[in-house]
Amino acid sequence: MTTLEQGKTVADFVRDNYKTSDVFKKHGIDFCCGGKKSLAKVCDQHGLELSQLESELEEVVKNEPQEHDFASWKPGFLIDYIENVHHEYVNRSLPLLIEYANKVARVHGDANPENVLIAELVARINGELTAHMKKEELLLFPNAKRLEKAIEKASEFAAPPFSKFQTSIDAMEFEHDAAGDICKEIRKLSNNYTPPAHACNTYRVLYSKLEEFEDDLHQHVHLENNILFPKILEMEAQIKQA
Repeated sequence: MTTLEQGKTVADFVRDNYKTSDVFKKHGIDFCCGGKKSLAKVCDQHGLELSQLESELEEVVKNEPQEHDFASWKPGFLIDYIENVHHEYVNRSLPLLIEYANKVARVHGDANPENVLIAELVARINGELTAHMKKEELLLFPNAKRLEKAIEKASEFAAPPFSKFQTSIDAMEFEHDAAGDICKEIRKLSNNYTPPAHACNTYRVLYSKLEEFEDDLHQHVHLENNILFPKILEMEAQIKQA
């Protein structure tokens, strides 16, 4: 890799090609909430050889172009994508996860008590993510779209009902971290989503759906933390300079 590429953060690689997230996931490297770290730093933290990680990333970049160039999308279009794809997925998936988690906890909780804790964590992430997405959909996202239109039309922008976008974004990123921590705990309790040999079909489906949910959350958070939010802050700075 070039010297410039070596200076890129984990989030930079995933922003430029989401397929590289598979490499980071394989090595247990957080690319969404903790993505603002250099390759050298994450290699040191995870006991990896920098040259090996670079080689794996180069292979992906060379052979697996990403389907969407999210970084090139306008903020409003990216917001629509996040709401229609990721928010919709969360709203559709959480009721099923709650149902399955409660059933597995009830039937298998005595023999596998970790499932009782998993059911509690699923209920917790349901409450936190539902409230979080509503704040985005009712406050942050509409005001970001208004900001984008004001810039496009060179018109005045009325201040949002929060002091500044950075304040709202800081709160959203904090809540992203909290949701990510819950998923990490579920992954740990479920032995990396590996059901025991005696697991029934519901048990197996639950663990499969929980892993799918975490994967979706990773991309969801990455799109917001590493692409959308910086775009919003750039627009806010542009308005202030106008």
